[in-house]
Amino acid sequence: MAAQPEGTPVWADAMFTDLEGAKSFYGSVLGWTFGESSTEYGNYTQAYRDGRAVAAIVPPMPGQGPGQSAWVLYLASVDVEATAERIRAAGGTLLLEPMKVGTFGSMALAKDPGGVVFGIWQGGEHTGFALRDAPGSYGWAEVFTRDPAAANTFFPKVFSYGVRKVVDTNVDYRVFTIGDTPVLGSMAMTPEVPTQVPSFISVYFVVDGCDAAVARVAEAGGRLVFGPITTPFGRFASFVDPQGAAFSLIDPSAAEGEPPATVEVA
Repeated sequence: MAAQPEGTPVWADAMFTDLEGAKSFYGSVLGWTFGESSTEYGNYTQAYRDGRAVAAIVPPMPGQGPGQSAWVLYLASVDVEATAERIRAAGGTLLLEPMKVGTFGSMALAKDPGGVVFGIWQGGEHTGFALRDAPGSYGWAEVFTRDPAAANTFFPKVFSYGVRKVVDTNVDYRVFTIGDTPVLGSMAMTPEVPTQVPSFISVYFVVDGCDAAVARVAEAGGRLVFGPITTPFGRFASFVDPQGAAFSLIDPSAAEGEPPATVEVA
């Protein structure tokens, strides 16, 4: 498979203290199955939907401590070292310097000036999502930040995104594009968000029937944070899983109404 354009979301993973609990929760909610844990890579465990890789989970590294579970979105790079340099030049911070992961690819972890954590992935044997935009797989993501000015400057500098602003709305929402293709949203946190919630990238997984998925989340021990609500892009809801990781679910087939107008911004 050819390399994805730089800045394309290509993978997502999350760290969980209770790996078996995470398997049970996401298996119930999204129909995931799980491969064997790779002891060579810290018990990194891939998740599958219909036999195709959709995400991964991993326990904390020895001595790291439990920390806060969170989904991390990885953006494509054709040269992880060069991307890391652009991150530094744009005011970001490298949390994990570029490193090779066997023959699978190369990675780095970083955060923008407002504290949004994200990953960089230069694919080798592992090119990223084997399934996306289908039930049980990745569908969309948004930078959800207390410093939208920082995010809306930083990410286009690093990945040469085009930027479009949604108009006729009281929400500050930008869409980052590669050519004419929307690849990532950016949204300012509203005052209703508790102050202890840090800026983050909200990952959306696709479901077939949002309301039924909301019920599955509740039954599996997750907590509803927002929604469900129907939009021109689908019916979605946002949650926190039993270990504290935020995520969203969306049913694109339930979309209603016309998409909002956008204008290109510098």
